[in-house]
Amino acid sequence: MALDKIQNLSDGELKTEEAKAAEQLFRLRFQQGLGNNEGVKNIRGLRKDVARIKTLESQRRLGIAKAPTETDAPTTKKKAKKG
Repeated sequence: MALDKIQNLSDGELKTEEAKAAEQLFRLRFQQGLGNNEGVKNIRGLRKDVARIKTLESQRRLGIAKAPTETDAPTTKKKAKKG
């Protein structure tokens, strides 16, 4: 998950994403222990995602970063189709 996507999540959503990533990481490690080496690259990515989420949670707790509000959320502009 990209850092800018993680930064736009609320505190509750961060906890949910951290739990999902930790569960996936557990499952991949378990499969790797059984001899299935297909998800080795995914393990590194998941570890980094968990670290990013924990870092952002820590920054918010210390007041370095703040949780996004509704006014901070990026707005999506739809372009009219030509044709």
